[in-house]
Amino acid sequence: MLKGVFISCLICLGCLAYAQQPKFTIDGKAQGTSYHIQYYAPNSIVSKIQIDSVLQVIDRSMSLYDDQSLISIFNRADRDIELDKHMAKVVRRSFDLNQLSDGIFDITVMPLVNLWGFGPNRIHTFPERQTIDSILQFVGMDKLVLNDNMLTKSDERVQVDLNGIAQGYSVDVIAQFLDGKGVESYLVELGGEIKVKGYKDVNIPFEIAIESPQNGKYSNVILQLTDRAVTTSGNYRRTFDLEGRRIHHHINPQDGYPIQNNVASVTVIAPTAMDADGYDNVFMAMTPEQGIELANRLEYIDVYIIYQDKGRFKEAFSADFHRYIKNN
Repeated sequence: MLKGVFISCLICLGCLAYAQQPKFTIDGKAQGTSYHIQYYAPNSIVSKIQIDSVLQVIDRSMSLYDDQSLISIFNRADRDIELDKHMAKVVRRSFDLNQLSDGIFDITVMPLVNLWGFGPNRIHTFPERQTIDSILQFVGMDKLVLNDNMLTKSDERVQVDLNGIAQGYSVDVIAQFLDGKGVESYLVELGGEIKVKGYKDVNIPFEIAIESPQNGKYSNVILQLTDRAVTTSGNYRRTFDLEGRRIHHHINPQDGYPIQNNVASVTVIAPTAMDADGYDNVFMAMTPEQGIELANRLEYIDVYIIYQDKGRFKEAFSADFHRYIKNN
């Protein structure tokens, strides 16, 4: 999902004297946001040019800003197309998330996202119910069929938007690139999606502070992670006011309206950044109780939810989330 950096990486300067290997950093711009990589190795074995090249390949597959990308070609097409390995993996996982979330996660929501002013054009009045209903006729992942790498749509008006999962996938691909170079300890961050491997120092995990929805300040929750991915999503980003109401970019694919609930933000920890990215959309659309129940049932996903109750912020944690919280 395209979003601001909601998570800040805390660097323990006092520990650097004991670092087992030198630290190298790479920073750049990609996918409408920024990225930051830090890795530990005997010498500089990864360059910015290499990282940019990896990301450009993914953009040619799934960027909505590139008219010639594979996803843009599919959205204009009235037939099936063959996906490359990147888009095929992301679409296949999207089908899994759609099923696991009872349809809440849906990559065909793009026409509704545009209708509500989160596409290229801002709106100044609420969409008519009749317009929403007409668009809902070609929204739903039952309008898509993935057979091997061939993606087919049942209606030429069906369009897909992978922003809710593709950025996390991009982080995973960069991590795999670092793995291939023999890097054993790293942190990769792109647009707020983070994946870490190993340790930033001898037996010292990477530390990540979570931003609170209250005035953009950091919460008291600091995570210690190794070999995990994490992302945070909130209803305080990508919003605008319309006719006295705050409109959020999370759109319900089942009724066509922006989601309205008491969830302010969710932080998701998962084995892959793609799953963390995808599930943060799911948890944002659920009640806190539903989100915690789903995370506990899945077991491989952990979630921390900040929600409002009678004007006050409250917290909810999945069963195993506390094991990642740094003890002060």
